[in-house]
Amino acid sequence: MIRITFPDGAVREYQEGITALEIAKSISEGLARKVLAASVNGQVWDATRPINEDATVKLLTWDDKDGKATFWHSSAHLMAEAVESMFPGARFWVGPALDNGGFYYDIDLGGSSITEEDLAKLEKKMNELAKQNNQYVRKAMPKAEAVSYFTEKGDEYKLDLISNLNDGEITFYTQGNFTDLCRGPHIPSTGPIKAIKLTNIAGAYWKNDSSNKMLTRIYGITFPSQKELDEHIQMLEEAKKRDHRKLGKELGIFTMDDDVGPGLPLWMPNGTIIIEELEKLAKESEQAAGYKRVVTPHIAKESMYLTSGHLPYYQDSMYPPMELDGTKYYLKAMNCPHHHKIFAAEPRSYKDLPLRLAEYGTCYRYEQSGELFGLMRVRCLHMNDAHIYCSREQFAAEFRAVNDMYLKYFNIFGIDKYVMRLSLHEPSKLGQKYINEPELWLETEEMVRQVLKESNIPYVEVPDEGAFYGPKIDVQIWSTIGREFTLATNQVDFAQGKRFQLEYTGTDNTPSTPLIIHRAPLGTHERFIGFLLEHYAGKFPTWLAPLQVKILPISDKFLPYANTLLESLKNADIRAEVDDRNEKIGKKIRDTELMKVPYMFVVGEKEMNENKVSVRRQGKGDLGAMDIETMINQLRQEIKTRKSE
Repeated sequence: MIRITFPDGAVREYQEGITALEIAKSISEGLARKVLAASVNGQVWDATRPINEDATVKLLTWDDKDGKATFWHSSAHLMAEAVESMFPGARFWVGPALDNGGFYYDIDLGGSSITEEDLAKLEKKMNELAKQNNQYVRKAMPKAEAVSYFTEKGDEYKLDLISNLNDGEITFYTQGNFTDLCRGPHIPSTGPIKAIKLTNIAGAYWKNDSSNKMLTRIYGITFPSQKELDEHIQMLEEAKKRDHRKLGKELGIFTMDDDVGPGLPLWMPNGTIIIEELEKLAKESEQAAGYKRVVTPHIAKESMYLTSGHLPYYQDSMYPPMELDGTKYYLKAMNCPHHHKIFAAEPRSYKDLPLRLAEYGTCYRYEQSGELFGLMRVRCLHMNDAHIYCSREQFAAEFRAVNDMYLKYFNIFGIDKYVMRLSLHEPSKLGQKYINEPELWLETEEMVRQVLKESNIPYVEVPDEGAFYGPKIDVQIWSTIGREFTLATNQVDFAQGKRFQLEYTGTDNTPSTPLIIHRAPLGTHERFIGFLLEHYAGKFPTWLAPLQVKILPISDKFLPYANTLLESLKNADIRAEVDDRNEKIGKKIRDTELMKVPYMFVVGEKEMNENKVSVRRQGKGDLGAMDIETMINQLRQEIKTRKSE
C-alpha cells in the first residue's frame, strides 16, 4: 500500500500503481469527470499515470491553472492530428499551452500553405476527432527507438529535440491516429474538448532563429463548453477595443521607435504625467510606512552581480557586458544588489531595523524579441522597488504590511479580483535553479504561508517557481473585463544577506544577518500603465488623467473668459486646456470625448455673465451649470482622495 496526502492534509492508503483518476473515482464519480490532470509531489502528471510510491497529490480540474494548461496542450495535439489528416506529411516542432490562454503549434507543411478558410475546416475536423473520445496514451521510449522512429519519418525537428534528451527522459503520446514526441502531461481523453476556435495563423522561425526555416504557427483556444467559448470571444472583442497599444497611441501615452530599439518605450507628455502621479502615490504611501528613498546607478561592475548570484542564475536575461579599463560593467537588471551595498555602507544595529529602502529604479532586461509585447514585456522598466531589512521576529509584521499596501492600491484602482501566487522551490533543483539551503527554504516558505493565512488573503501555492534566493508571492489581478495580469511581487531573501556579508548588531551584542524582503506593489510603470489602459479603457479617473479639464468656448468671443477659467484651474493645480479651435461646439465635445478627458467646461454668453461653467462629465453627459469656485473645490477633493470615478 502507498500513502496519498491531499492538499488539506488528509491521508489515505491505496494500492501501489493507482492513478489520480482512480483516486478521484474513489471520492466521487462527479469529481472524476472533472479531473484533467494531477499534481504529484509538485509535478503535473497525467491523471492516468500510475503512482507507485507515497506522494502528495492534488487533483487538477478546469478551475486550476495547471488543469487549463494541460487541457490546452492536449488540444494542440488534437489540432495536430487534424492538420496531419488534411496535410499528409506535415511535421511538427512544439505545441505549448499559452500563459494567457489557448495554445499554438509550429508546423512545417512541406511547401503547402494554409489559409483563414482552412481554419474552419480544421475546427470541424477537430470537433469530429474530439467526439471520438480517444485516450491520450503515454509511452516511455528508449532513445535509440525514438531516433529510429523519427529518422524513418525524416523529421529533423523531433530529432533535434531528441538530441538534447537522455534515455529515461523520452516519452511518446498517442491519441487516435496521431503520435508525437512529448513530455506531457495530457488530459485522459479528447472527449472533454467541447468547444474549439482556431484564432490566428502566423509565421515563426524554427527555434526563434531568423537563419532557420519559417514554420507555420496556428493559434487556437478550446473550452469544456460552448458557453465558455462564447464568453471568451466576447471578452476578446472587448479587449481589442481596450488594447493598451492602440489606446496608448491614440491618447499620446507612449510610442516605440525602431531607431531607439525594440522593447524600449518612449513616454510622451501624457504618459509622463501618469508616471508622475503613480510615483506621487507610491512616495506618499512609502513615506507614511517609514521607507527611506535612495537612488542608484544604471550600471555596476561584474563583481557585484557575481556576489549577488544574478550572473550565474539570471545572465540570460541581462544585457551583455561593456568592458572599460579591463573591467566588465553590466546594465542594471535589478535594484537589490545596489540597495544591499547601501545597507552595508554604515554600521547597523537592531535599533535600525526594520530598514526600508525604496527607489523607483530603472532596470534593463534582455527579453527575447518574440516575447516583447507593448508595455507588458519591455527591455527598459521603471520599478516601484524597495527592500526591507529585518530580523526574523519582525518578518511577519513587515511582510503583512507589504500585503496591506497591495490591498490599499487595489481599493484605489478598483481592482476587485486578485489572488496571491505563493511560489515555492523544487527540492530536486537545489544548487542549480535554487540556493542550496533546504532548511531555510522550508522555514521561510512556512513563514510566508502563515502570514497569508492569518491575513485571510486568497492565495494558491505554485511549486518550482520561487526566486533563486527564496520563496515569493506573485500578485495576479484581473481587469474589469476579466483579463488576468501579473502585477507585482513580494519576495523573501535568505541568501543575499550572507552573500553580501550584511550584518547588524543584535540585542545580545553579537552580529546577525538580516532577512530581506523584496517588494514592488505597483510593479513597473510599463506593465501597470498597460494594465490601467485596459482596465479603464483609457478613461482614467480624474486624479490620474493626463488632462483633467477641457474648456470649450462656444465661439472666439468667449476665449478671454475661457482663459480666465484656465488660470483659475491651473492655480488650483488642476490640469486644464482651452480648445481655441474655430470649430463648432458639437465637434469640440466629440473630439474631447474621444480623448477621454474627465471633465468639459462649456462656456458661452450665459456662463460668462453668471461666472459659471456648463459641466459635462465623461460617460455621464451634461451635469448642468455650476459655479466655478464650487466646481474647483469639487475637483480638488476628487483629486485629493483619488476617487476611482
